[in-house]
Amino acid sequence: MRLGFLGLGVMGVSMARNLARHFPLTVWNRSANKYPLVVKDTNAMVGETPTKVVQESDIVFIMLFNAPAIESILTKDFKRAIRGKTLINTSSVPVEFSQSLATEIEKAGGRFVEMPVSGSKVPAEQGQLVGLLAGNRGVVEQIRPYVEPLTCSAVYCGPIGSGLKAKYAVNTLLVTLTVGLSESMNLARAQGLDLAAFSQVLAACPMASAYSKIKVQKILNEDWAPQASLQDCYNSTQLIGKAAEQANTRSPMMQLCAKLYEEALEAELGEEDMIAVSKIVGNSKQ
Repeated sequence: MRLGFLGLGVMGVSMARNLARHFPLTVWNRSANKYPLVVKDTNAMVGETPTKVVQESDIVFIMLFNAPAIESILTKDFKRAIRGKTLINTSSVPVEFSQSLATEIEKAGGRFVEMPVSGSKVPAEQGQLVGLLAGNRGVVEQIRPYVEPLTCSAVYCGPIGSGLKAKYAVNTLLVTLTVGLSESMNLARAQGLDLAAFSQVLAACPMASAYSKIKVQKILNEDWAPQASLQDCYNSTQLIGKAAEQANTRSPMMQLCAKLYEEALEAELGEEDMIAVSKIVGNSKQ
């Protein structure tokens, strides 16, 4: 099977490289400067347009920034080219958009699978993302071999929308953990503790995880290079807030986290790692 990949951001580059090691792959990105990161040492090819990628592929992955970015590529030619092929969207978008996208692709004669992923840059590089699959069960089972190079686990969550709902719930823990970790480190700093020693305490505690260890080290090193950008995390808080409202449930911690991430955006930290919210947590004194 020939694969295509649209969107070579922080996550997309690593995902595309992992696919290219196993399958013939054609890639596209809005800015050409990302192509060398994928084609170097792989057999990946470059498609001039999203439609060209679809024409050269049997299965096409999308990892674009948001719903408007996806809408911008859905030209008439794109829809004609998708007939008889499968589109797998790994981007985080609203449930309603995913459902309408599925309808558009199916009307065009294609098949649609929803697969947002849990994980950031390092798991993406290692092929250790968690895939949250949704859609027609038969179609999902048919494409499983082609998501294996990306994932440590790919879980079927239900009909279209279910994968995204799972992603919102997972990211609720992720975002609150990130803010909580930031607050913990800042309190240690404010009390005059040796942060290197305190990081060893955190690493030895039952709450420690691979994620917390990576983010603590980034704080210690003042390394703000994005593994998942702060802008992406803010967008996630907005999707989660809307999901909680639609589900008629409370999400008080997320409301607070969203405000902190909004402050971080206003402080022009959007291109830094999501743990850069620690700068705002440390400066916030109500």
